[in-house]
Amino acid sequence: MGYVWVLATVLLTVYGQLVFKWQIDEAGSIPPGTGAKVGYAVGLLLNPWVISVFAAALIASLTWGAALTTFELSFAYPFMSLSFAFVLLLSVVFFAEALTVAKLVGVALIMAGVVIGSQT
Repeated sequence: MGYVWVLATVLLTVYGQLVFKWQIDEAGSIPPGTGAKVGYAVGLLLNPWVISVFAAALIASLTWGAALTTFELSFAYPFMSLSFAFVLLLSVVFFAEALTVAKLVGVALIMAGVVIGSQT
């Protein structure tokens, strides 16, 4: 069950990153002026999608805690880096971000680190 908790944590984290980016893009640039900046921030905080990001972060904290009841932190934590790979691939799909060789090599190195670090 521990792996399910880790996977849930990773997926909730990825969800939060993608949805927050989507809503930031929808909101546009931060406006000039203090009042406008406050209004921008309040608008984001009251946005149902952004609220769902905060809820996902809370649930991810709970699933992470559940994972840590099964695994040692030094074993479980490297799996969190899987979020880098998922965010990279999904940002290409959803936001048309560039998929470069450097990004692929970087994620490959991270994945190699996960494999090495998860060895017992």
